[in-house]
Amino acid sequence: MQPVLNFHRLSNLSPNAFDFQPQQLVIAGWTGRDRAALEHHVEELAALGVARPSSMPVYYRAAVTCLTQESRIQVLGTTTSGEVEPVLFSMSDGLWLGVGSDHTDRTLETQSVALSKQICPKVVGRGVWDCREIAAHWDSIIVRSLIIEGKGKPVAYQEGTLGQILSPVTLVEGYAGRAGLPVGTLMFCGTFPAMGGIRPASTFIMELEDPLLKRRLRHSYEIETLPIIA
Repeated sequence: MQPVLNFHRLSNLSPNAFDFQPQQLVIAGWTGRDRAALEHHVEELAALGVARPSSMPVYYRAAVTCLTQESRIQVLGTTTSGEVEPVLFSMSDGLWLGVGSDHTDRTLETQSVALSKQICPKVVGRGVWDCREIAAHWDSIIVRSLIIEGKGKPVAYQEGTLGQILSPVTLVEGYAGRAGLPVGTLMFCGTFPAMGGIRPASTFIMELEDPLLKRRLRHSYEIETLPIIA
């Protein structure tokens, strides 16, 4: 059964509450604008056993049943971690931007990136912005995450701007051509390096900040680890 997501559309142009039934989930990877930095990261991951992507950017497909807006998820084992991403939602009246986490199994990632994308829930927040309202200052939008390790305090984990990621026009055309994303499509648009290295956490906090319009989208979730039984 396909999930139904509920959003608060934070715009003066559209109603506030909106139910959205996703039809396809696309996870774009290797979306940075700096090609040299991408190549360096490819080499770093190759040293850890992660295969080089077939293209840059690359578009992974995952089941829409992986999507959730819950504040708690369950995962197998202790080697999973979240990564904050801007998320495009293709709705009947255009593209909207929200925040999500491409939670990933890091052990499985060394065997198959595609399978690692499928095995964990993909968490998305409930607030979205109309892309028309931020198009002129898109590159200045800040993307960040914080984590709580154990019972400690939140610490900074990732931070960057949309200016470091390929533009939404480029990402959408790379996947769907000029026709654009079909209504009902979600596209995770890429992420940023982890400060202090990729690692698991007990809580993952993600947000988008619009410094011009002075507003934020924020969502957090706890991670419960389940034992791996042989």
